[in-house]
Amino acid sequence: MKTKLLVSVRGPREALEAARGGADIADVEYPASALGTPYPLNLVAVRTVLRRSGFTHTLVSTNIGEQQYNRSSACQAALGVATAGADIIKCGLAELPLEAAIYQAESIVRTVRHFYPRKKVIPSVFVDADLQRFFKPLTDGPRLVAASKADGLLIDTFDKSGGKGLLNYCSIPDLRRTASRMHRLRKELWVAGSLVLDELPALWSAGVDVICVRGAACAQTRLGRFGAVDRRIVAKLASTKRR
Repeated sequence: MKTKLLVSVRGPREALEAARGGADIADVEYPASALGTPYPLNLVAVRTVLRRSGFTHTLVSTNIGEQQYNRSSACQAALGVATAGADIIKCGLAELPLEAAIYQAESIVRTVRHFYPRKKVIPSVFVDADLQRFFKPLTDGPRLVAASKADGLLIDTFDKSGGKGLLNYCSIPDLRRTASRMHRLRKELWVAGSLVLDELPALWSAGVDVICVRGAACAQTRLGRFGAVDRRIVAKLASTKRR
């Protein structure tokens, strides 16, 4: 599996900055929360500008939110963003125990694949201490993916404002073991959670397939995640894959 850098973008302008910097995936979101759902027409605009600018190999991803309370509504949302142009759909499963998460994810996967067999669905689970009482990503995650027939797993942090990132909750050896389990299933392991440049080489070496960033790709101002994606910063992030 080829490693990929995902950069979350708010719209077409940032998508071009990300692609020009070497991002493999432009992830359309509104960065006010862990995943942050965008408007479908924003997805259309991002996909259109990337294609018109020659970035035909840059994938477009998005999400349907951190929490899914209603199975039919989640399926409708996933189908909607797939129709709007997302190649990859992330579905947050916060506050669901394993069996409920499987039930939800399996329904979403089945719905998207019925209409778009080549598009990917990636369940997103969270390592924050208070959420691990529902679901333990490192141990339950591979079981979720295997049972739901999803394409991979995103391990992320839910709270982006508390100053803690992914590696405050799990270690590189933890992620290496989880990546190995996922690869035995022929599935991908994605990671996110306030990651910074210096952490990326160790994450790649652990076998992670996709690293997702937002704040780390933005110009460093007091705006943080609401700053602007900068192609020069993205290029530095992308270069870690080749070390």
